[in-house]
Amino acid sequence: MILHKLIINELIKIFSLVRSYIGLILFTAIVPLILWGYGMGTSHIQGQIENSVSDMFFIEGSPTNGFTAAYFIMNFFWVHIPFLIALVGGDIFAGEQANGTFRIYATRPISRLSIFISKTIATLIYTLIFVVYFGLLTLGLGLVWHGGGDMLVFQDGILILESSDAMRRFFIAYGLSFMNMALVSAIAIFFSTMVRNAIGPVIGTMALIIFCLMVSTLPLEIFRSVQPYMFTTYFSNWEQAFYDPIPWRDMLRGLNLIISYLILFLGIAFIIFRRKDILS
Repeated sequence: MILHKLIINELIKIFSLVRSYIGLILFTAIVPLILWGYGMGTSHIQGQIENSVSDMFFIEGSPTNGFTAAYFIMNFFWVHIPFLIALVGGDIFAGEQANGTFRIYATRPISRLSIFISKTIATLIYTLIFVVYFGLLTLGLGLVWHGGGDMLVFQDGILILESSDAMRRFFIAYGLSFMNMALVSAIAIFFSTMVRNAIGPVIGTMALIIFCLMVSTLPLEIFRSVQPYMFTTYFSNWEQAFYDPIPWRDMLRGLNLIISYLILFLGIAFIIFRRKDILS
């Protein structure tokens, strides 16, 4: 009961901050704009697709529908989402320490473990809400605006997915994306327990992600041995949901590594928080 009240309290504090709405407002403004621009350029895109597959398939209807639009948006938006997630995770501990409110916690019979768990769960709930909202905007609004139908995926050839199958694969893709963003939140929490300023964790989180992303994507022989162990190597694992067949083994291997890193960062963060002198 106490933990439940703490989580509710943390969620209230999260959603009372303006920074918590920056990403939501940004997507609310830019996703419809992209969908509008996508619709304006549909004839050009559709012409290119039809020219490339007309010798092999007879196309009835439009291959550029809401599914294709959502997939198109997902391909470049997940690069920018970590920063917006880190804005909240980076403030969850550092912000309160900067304001001195942890001293109030210290005068109450609440364990640091309960405080840490409540703040972590609240941050993950915010991350889930963020991903769900992103999915509703991209896929939901895309289907309303551009309609449904079979989905074309260009991945080592052409894959045609029925609308029901495409919807199932999108749910898998958003689930994997949530786990990736949950790891970003864990990294931000890790840095947040180390400093007093909320800006530092955001910068630290993005610096670590950018560094790991460079190591995991640069085609250099010196990095090949460590790339399978870099969490950023699997930040694009949501794309595997649209492969045929779905590479479940590779997908689960990447998911297990993401979860392992998430536990590692949260574990170290708790050790730091438990030992931290929050009264000085």
